[in-house]
Amino acid sequence: MHDALLIAGGLVLLVAGGELFVRGAVQIAERMGVSPLLIGLTLVGFGTSTPELVTSVKASLADSPGIAVGNIVGSNIANILVILGLAALITPIAVGRGALRRDGTIVAAVALAFTGVSLFGTLDRAVGTLFLLGLVAYVAYAWREERRGEPDHAAAFEKAQAFEEVHPSGLHATNASAPGAGWKGVAISVGFAFGGLAVVVLGGGLLVDGAVGLARGLGVSETVIGLTIVAVGTSMPELITSVVAALRRHADVALGNVLGSNIYNILGIGGITALIAPTPVPEAIVNYDNWVMVAVSLLLLVVARTGWRIGRREGAGLMALYAVYVWSIWPAA
Repeated sequence: MHDALLIAGGLVLLVAGGELFVRGAVQIAERMGVSPLLIGLTLVGFGTSTPELVTSVKASLADSPGIAVGNIVGSNIANILVILGLAALITPIAVGRGALRRDGTIVAAVALAFTGVSLFGTLDRAVGTLFLLGLVAYVAYAWREERRGEPDHAAAFEKAQAFEEVHPSGLHATNASAPGAGWKGVAISVGFAFGGLAVVVLGGGLLVDGAVGLARGLGVSETVIGLTIVAVGTSMPELITSVVAALRRHADVALGNVLGSNIYNILGIGGITALIAPTPVPEAIVNYDNWVMVAVSLLLLVVARTGWRIGRREGAGLMALYAVYVWSIWPAA
């Protein structure tokens, strides 16, 4: 019971702190004159993945690689099978051909890259550097595509739009003539950013402690807990934003949110985690879960190409596959 409360409390703090951090960081950037497009592609795109980032880094520093790596891999699997499946159940998703070819291919490619480097056993600093350089290249590419006015938005842009669905004032909360736009307003924005970050760090610590304790109490490996409970929990911001987008009949934004999240998870979270605390990849993930991540990434490309639409039947099928996946890794009672 104590461990479950730690996990629940940690998740609440992660979600709430992540929102505060993004709001504060966005307001600071706007006051500095940074363009909304760049803010969306960087601060919002990466900031909404703060729960996954802090949790994986905390777990690596606590010598819990099963939770650290499982969180990344499990989040990507859950994003496609659970979040996208649920969004399609709510509202069938129209798929942009250009966006799928571009971002869907990148999602599959980074999943394969992660699987490939995992075969060497450790996410080291060299791998972390390469992943982060890959993220910079992707954001620069997305920036160029948006500046050119391409009809199909990049997934990184859609990820920011999904945040805007839930927080309509999130990207444009500040202007020069707004009350408190002077030093007092700056101080408030800085307070939001640093306060949110502190809350996220605290929440990540509670979540990792609770996950480790729960694994020991249930006699289940930390890897299984990281791949399931932790991964789904830290994906709650993506779940909320995708569901809201689907309810508002903007399901295409939900698809971009998932694709963008999966790219940021591997290149950004995997990269930073490897740089801060080089992490061994558990053998179970190397031999099984990484390949599941690759398979569902490729499955998404196939399903989305059937009529360029993900319908309710496909959504239900994706969610059923997630139940099968959890059953396959959870030890029998």
